[in-house]
Amino acid sequence: MSMNTKALNPIISGCCLVFWLMLSSASAQPEGVNYFGIHIVDQETGRGVPLITLTSVNHQSWVTDSNGWIAFHEPGLMNTDVFLYLQSPGYSVPKDGFGYAGVRLKPQLGQTVELKVRRDNIAERLYRITGQGIYRDSLLLGQSLALPHASQTAPNLVLGQDSVQVVPWRGRLFWLWGDTNVPHYPLGNFRSTCAWSQLPMQGGLAPQDGVALDYLKMPDGKLRPMMPSEQPGMIWIFGLLNVTDERGNEHLVGHYGRFKSLTKRVEHGLTEFDESLGHFRAVKKLEPQVWQHPEGNAMRVERPEGSYFYFTESFPVLRVRADYDSVLTPSAYEALAWSEGEKTFVWQSAQPPLTQQKEAQLVRSGHIRGDQACFQVNDADSGKPVIIHRSSVQWNDYRQRWIMIATQSGGTVSQLGEVWYAESIAPEGPWKKAVKIASHPRYSFYNPRQHPFFDQQGGRIVYFEGTYTETFSGNPVPTPRYDYNQLMYRLDLADPRLAACHE
Repeated sequence: MSMNTKALNPIISGCCLVFWLMLSSASAQPEGVNYFGIHIVDQETGRGVPLITLTSVNHQSWVTDSNGWIAFHEPGLMNTDVFLYLQSPGYSVPKDGFGYAGVRLKPQLGQTVELKVRRDNIAERLYRITGQGIYRDSLLLGQSLALPHASQTAPNLVLGQDSVQVVPWRGRLFWLWGDTNVPHYPLGNFRSTCAWSQLPMQGGLAPQDGVALDYLKMPDGKLRPMMPSEQPGMIWIFGLLNVTDERGNEHLVGHYGRFKSLTKRVEHGLTEFDESLGHFRAVKKLEPQVWQHPEGNAMRVERPEGSYFYFTESFPVLRVRADYDSVLTPSAYEALAWSEGEKTFVWQSAQPPLTQQKEAQLVRSGHIRGDQACFQVNDADSGKPVIIHRSSVQWNDYRQRWIMIATQSGGTVSQLGEVWYAESIAPEGPWKKAVKIASHPRYSFYNPRQHPFFDQQGGRIVYFEGTYTETFSGNPVPTPRYDYNQLMYRLDLADPRLAACHE
């Protein structure tokens, strides 16, 4: 059968014109008119709260973006009263007479509503740093954004990132993550990913507003593997530090481990960023049993006997002199240990560092008196022991103390999601009392990292982040977009609830 194409041309043209007009009409609509905007804010500060989940009676869920917005448009639930359960780690609303915590709304397109929540955490959650859709709902609603090009943050590159290291270097901040999830396949970049950002006083955003990350990429636009290797396995870098050599040249150095699985390390050594290559390279491979190397979070400490880098996984119990040659020399590293002969703690190179668990055994056996212990941290409220999983320690000018932000191992409401604050007169301790500052029930928030370069008001306001993930939590439902990403918090050290851990 033949077809009269000439006769069809006006029809086709007319259809195309109608379709074009429909598109033009849709694009001309103001942003947000196709959604009902729900803005959830901290009742004390008025600031939008990220990671608030609203769930309908029929189990549909919506999660606030980093500005606290939800762009709501659910056919069948518009223009009618809708009850939404409200749930969030560290934030809440009062329960009604039947014990339900939530809100009743009447969603209408083009309208907005503001809901206030109580912050139960001492620390304030600010925003998600990494991943896709950080300000998704704000963009859909046409809201203004502090973070420039928020919709284009690493487009089509980053869905999730784990365990951050950050070092001021070359006048900027150098960011490194262990693993990165990508859109095109479940196995992403497991050879470390890096990015730059500007310091707040040198063109960067104020830390309460966000971090604009500029990722290091390959010529084809894909993320650059920062520790490339022909050998299989995941490669993680920790203990990242900026150290100068005798000529005053800066070097970005850390410890790398290549892992076959989460617990099976098949290679490790020292690594340095090579600017000519644009990635890290191994500079010294170490024997499997060698423990003398950077680890965890590095910090610089000035002592009467000289400058040192201290390394903190759970506690600052490993150090090395802060010069390039020493950092690359395993025999130069010292570990904190208990000397039975001297009945005191000593820095030495023969034995690996003392752990919180080993110290507890020595206390129970009577080798160390309770008042001599350095790492027996207790809840300042209940007096119960707090087992430290990972922590970040920094000097704080406001408190004139060393302060610790730590996650607990084996918490009562989460395995790795409880965050604690403690103080000490020295990086080695004693660390005695701690106050819980953030909780993530049935979720993980691990490998916390303080950012002293973001401190405000003379150190009164401090910033820290950690990896938010369902991994190790037993929770079968990962939070969309937020899971396996970095959350930023800030803490006001003048909060009277912290006084319980002051000396």
